[in-house]
Amino acid sequence: MDVDWRAVDRWLMGEAWTGSHIKAHASALCEHIGPRWSSSTAEKEAVEYIQGQMRADGLDRAELEPFKLQTWAWSRAEARVAGGDVGIDILPFNRCPSFSVRAPIVDVGFGTPREVEQCGSGLKGAVAVMSLAFEPFTTPIPHAYRLISLAEAGAAAAVVEEKKSGRRMEYHSASDWRDPELREHLLPAVTTSREHGALLRRFASEGRSLGLTVESTFYQATSWNVVGEIRGSRWPEEHILVGGHHDTVYGSPGGNDNASGTIAVMETARVLAQAGAQIECRPGRSIRFVTFGAEEQKFQGSSAYVSRHHGPEVPPRLAINLDELSAGNIKGIVLAFPHLRDLIQSHLREMGDGLKCHVMSQLDASSDHFPFLRAGIDAAHLWRWRFVGRHADADFHHEAGDTSDKLNIRELKEYVGQLARILMRLSHVPPEEWPHNPVTPEEVQRRLEAERGTVVRVF
Repeated sequence: MDVDWRAVDRWLMGEAWTGSHIKAHASALCEHIGPRWSSSTAEKEAVEYIQGQMRADGLDRAELEPFKLQTWAWSRAEARVAGGDVGIDILPFNRCPSFSVRAPIVDVGFGTPREVEQCGSGLKGAVAVMSLAFEPFTTPIPHAYRLISLAEAGAAAAVVEEKKSGRRMEYHSASDWRDPELREHLLPAVTTSREHGALLRRFASEGRSLGLTVESTFYQATSWNVVGEIRGSRWPEEHILVGGHHDTVYGSPGGNDNASGTIAVMETARVLAQAGAQIECRPGRSIRFVTFGAEEQKFQGSSAYVSRHHGPEVPPRLAINLDELSAGNIKGIVLAFPHLRDLIQSHLREMGDGLKCHVMSQLDASSDHFPFLRAGIDAAHLWRWRFVGRHADADFHHEAGDTSDKLNIRELKEYVGQLARILMRLSHVPPEEWPHNPVTPEEVQRRLEAERGTVVRVF
C-alpha cells in the first residue's frame, strides 16, 4: 500500500493543533474531577470520562478493564518536637504503616554507609533525619537502600528531608520498584520539608526528641484500565500500544503527572481515528490506547494489563509509555532493548524533525513501561524533560501544586502530532521487516539482579 506521507503528515499535525481538545480534557481531569487516587470515586469518574471520549472520537472499541488493587490510605500524620512542642511538616511515605514513636533525633546526613557507621549505637531506637538527595561526589545510592541500612542499624523511624524548597513536599516510596521482592518499610518513613529538615538537624544537635504518629490502613479495592483500539487495515491481529496512567497520588490534581500523558493518549487516539474517517488513512496494524490505573501504587494497573493480555494474546510490537510530558519539548523515543533502534530511527529521520532514538543502559522502573519490560515485551518512553531541556514546571509532581496550569498546551499539541506520525508509520511496516525481539523474561531478570542498588542513568 502506497501512502503519501507528506499529505498524511500535514493532516495529522494540522488536526493535532487546530482540532485539539487538550484544554477541555485538562479542565475535566484536573479541575472538575481532581485528585484521582486509584480505587477512589474520582478515579471511577475519570475512567468513565476517558472511555466516553474514546467512544465519541470514533475508536473501534473502548472498554473498562477492572482489576483488584492492593491499596492504602492514611488519616493522620503528626510530628512534634519535645520542649516547646514545635510542629513539624510531614507527609507519610506511600504505603507507610501505622506507627507511633517518641525518640531522640539523630542527624544521619545523606544516610550513606560512612555516615550510618559514624552514628554507631546512637541510632538504636532513634528517629533518623536523612536527606533525600545524593551525597555530592560519591557513588549515588537509591534512598530505598539507605532506609534499609538505617533499619538494620536499629533506627525506629526515618524523617526524609525533601529536596524542594518553599515547604513543598511530595509522596515518595520506600522501595525500589525495579525489585518487587525488596521488602519495604523495614522502618516507618515520612517526608518533611527542606526548611523543617534544617530545623530537625538543629534540634538533633541539641539532643531533642521527636514524637511521630501516622495512622493508615491497607485494603483491597477495584481499579480500572481503559482500553481503546483502532483496528488495523492490513494486519489487524498485530498491534502497537500507547499508554499512560490516569491516576494521581493523594491530594494532587495531577496536571503534569499525569494528565499530560493521559491527554496525549486520548488526543493521539482521536487524531488517528479521524484520519481514517476524514482522509481514509487507517493504521496498517491495530493501535491500542490504554490509560492505566494505580501507576502510583507499584504499577498495579499496567501489571494487571500485562498479565491479562500476554501471553493469551500476541504481545504488542512496541508499547510506548507517556508520563509527565508537559514539561519539556519532545526529543525522541527511548528504548529499553536495542533491536528496534535502527528501524525507529529510520522513520524518525524520514519525518525530518530531528527526533532521535536512544537505548537506555539500564532497565528503568520509573513508570508503566516497566511491567512490559519485565515480561520481555518491547517498550519505550519519550525522550523529554527527564533527560535534558527540563522546564521548571517539571518539578511539580506528587504534590498539590501539580495543577492544570502546569500543562504546556503548545508542547502537548506537538507531542500528539509527532506521536500520530510515528505510530501511523510504524503501523504500516510489514511484519517481515519488523526486527525479531530476542529478549526473554529470564534475561530481563538477570539484568535486574545485576543492576540492583544502582541509580538509573537518565542522560
